[in-house]
Amino acid sequence: MTTIADFTADLPGGKQVPLADKLGKVLLVVNTASKCGFTPQYDGLEALHKKYADQGFEVLAFPCNQFGGQEPGSADEIAEFCKVNFGLSFPLMAKVEVNGTGETPLYGWLKSEAPGLLGSKAIKWNFTKFLIGRDGTVVKRYAPTDKPAGIAKDIERQL
Repeated sequence: MTTIADFTADLPGGKQVPLADKLGKVLLVVNTASKCGFTPQYDGLEALHKKYADQGFEVLAFPCNQFGGQEPGSADEIAEFCKVNFGLSFPLMAKVEVNGTGETPLYGWLKSEAPGLLGSKAIKWNFTKFLIGRDGTVVKRYAPTDKPAGIAKDIERQL
């Protein structure tokens, strides 16, 4: 069985993070953008991260520029924007593609494990979220319109 442990993610600057290091944690994987109507969700994601981090929860944010060109900056610019405007303490990964021929393998797996509305596998917009259990399997997919606070009960069940 495939789990998140079978994948790696890149940090800005190119360093690879083996996601096997995240086994045993509950994760919320989110494709993000700094110039999106949903960008204020960073506040909610940070609140979740702070509230549950001591219990083994972590948010993994993957900036993506595939939706309306809403994440045009470099990794450094994105990190600075998020630090200044939202005080993020969770990891911002390197920019990725979540759809199409350039999609990162992690997102190919996430989409196959938890299809969207009517079985659609494509990510429709920024701030699509995936909850990953401690065993590394996908628990649930959330739409961009699902606010982070609304996911808290599901996170608590996994913790």
